[in-house]
This record gives sequence, structure tokens and C-alpha cells, in this order.
Amino acid sequence: MIIVMKPGVTDQDVEHLVERLRELGLQSQISTGEERTVVGVIGDDRILQNQPLTVFPGVESVTPVLAPWKLVSREFQKHDSVIDVNGVKVGGTKIAIMAGPCAVEKKELTVGIAKEVSSAGASILRGGAYKPRTSPYSFQGLGQEGLDYLVEARKQTGLPVVSEILDARDLGHFLEKADIIQIGARNMQNFELLKEVGDYDKPVLLKRGLSATIKELLLSAEYLMSRGNRNVMLCERGIRTFETQYRNTLDLTAVPTLKEMTHLPVIVDPSHATGKWNLVAPMAKAAIACGADGLLIEVHSNPECALCDGEESLKPSRFRDLMASLKLIAQAVGRDL
Repeated sequence: MIIVMKPGVTDQDVEHLVERLRELGLQSQISTGEERTVVGVIGDDRILQNQPLTVFPGVESVTPVLAPWKLVSREFQKHDSVIDVNGVKVGGTKIAIMAGPCAVEKKELTVGIAKEVSSAGASILRGGAYKPRTSPYSFQGLGQEGLDYLVEARKQTGLPVVSEILDARDLGHFLEKADIIQIGARNMQNFELLKEVGDYDKPVLLKRGLSATIKELLLSAEYLMSRGNRNVMLCERGIRTFETQYRNTLDLTAVPTLKEMTHLPVIVDPSHATGKWNLVAPMAKAAIACGADGLLIEVHSNPECALCDGEESLKPSRFRDLMASLKLIAQAVGRDL
């Protein structure tokens, strides 16, 4: 249920309403916009059907939300969320480009790639310190050492860092060293991890699961937001279908669909979606054209020797060329890169 407060409502009026909801065993999430304050009711709000909420001071309207996700819905917040990542805005008119190696390998290599993508116009450095791999014999990442390399790259370039967490026991390291915590496709429905990460206000990049529906993705985002974290970004990274010519099927229909259903920023990962470097650029361009708020692109200075996903990584020169093309597309759709 969404409760919209009148313009100029006082803090005391809002707290009076929240206290009554608390007495009824319900939680409240408050969203304060430029013109309206909105109270999202969390819990079994069927008990409110016979409650005279409109008589409370400052209440303008009460709207039931039929979808099982409330806080991520457009009913709860009409305007697009813009997430501040250490000065880099994700959402709104600005398009965020997150680029870097799939896996962090060496300090010098990581710093070098960070400098390359920064000079080309990337706004955030991506890099995997912990790697969830299908085979137990594949490179699993450097762990905390890899996070330290990303921190060094941030010091030298000023780029905020996004990296994937696999285990809630490592959350302390991510809170200290990462600027965005990525929850990968395999962990999208790891609900205990979502709860742990949701307890903090650190920005989160939530990737769609390999076979997850849009509804399941939104419900996973609801887990994060229901714990108090409002800094959630969604990521379309391709889904598993019957097609085997490329790694996954990039569902770009999800971008305008999610933008219609939710106020959260939507990022597209054309690298993991296609699995082939020569497909990354055309799908990245298409993603910007259809409304994506950002891209997650793998860049490696020596893909032939990469320890992870070299076949889908762009060389810095190709990434630079792609950025030039993306600027033109962004301008054409009224965005800024």
C-alpha cells in the first residue's frame, strides 16, 4: 500500500502515521520527493482495509499496490532514482559506463586498464576480485588481494569501483573497499545475502539471474530495499535460452519494461550477454538507444592471456572507439555520456 502525504506535511504528521502503522505490526519506508512525501507500507497490508487512514493529518490519498514488489514500483516513487556513487551519478540523463577487466589479475595490469578506460571516458571501474565459476578448476579470483588492487586503481584514477560479492562473510571488506557491491546472476536469489547487503546503504548492482523472470528480478530488488537500502541498480546481462550461437540471449526488451515498472536505474552488460567481443559494441549501442542508464563492459589490454573471459573483452583501443560512437547515440536519444 502506498500512502501519499499532502504538500507541506510536517515531520510530526508523518511520524504519527508511522507510529500507527507500527502498532498494527507493519513497517514503513518513507520517500521524500520535491513535492510529495510517500509512505510505503511493508507487511500484510490487508489489515488496513478497514482502517481510516485518510483521517490522519497530512494524508492525501491511499493506494493499494497489487504487485508483490512495493518499494521498487512506480507507484511508490514516480520519478527516476539517481544514485550517487562517490560523485558519479547513475540514472537521470547521465549514462554511466562501468568498464574494466572481468577478473583482477595483477596490480600493474589492473591500474593500467583503469587508466585506459578512464581516459576513454568510463566513469566507474569494474573488476572481479571473487569469481563464481562453473568449473571448480577455473580461476576463482584473488579475493581480498584483488580488492586491494582495485583500491589502488581507484587512488590513481579517481574511478569508483564495482566488484562482485559471493559470501556475506566478506561484506566488511566490500563495505570498506568497494563503491558498488555487485550481486551476480548466480546469487540473485540468494535471499540471505540480499538481506545482509540490504542492511547497508552501499550502492548495489543487482544482476538478473540466468533464467530469472522480470518479476523475480524485481522481488530480489525488493529484498534489498525492504531492509532499508535505497541505492539499488538493476542489470540485464542476458538470459539462458535454446540458442547456442552466443553465450546468452540479451533481453533488451527488459530495459523499457523495467523503466516502466520501476524507478531504479537499469544497466546492461553486453559482455557477459554475448560472450564475444565483436558483439559487444553493437549490443552496447542498442542498449543505449533503448533507454539503458549505463553499461557494464569488459576491457582487457591483453585478452589473449586473460585469466577469465578474454574472448568477450574489448581491447582499450576498441573501447575508445565504442565510446565515441556511444556519445553520438546518447545525444540522439537526449542523454549525456
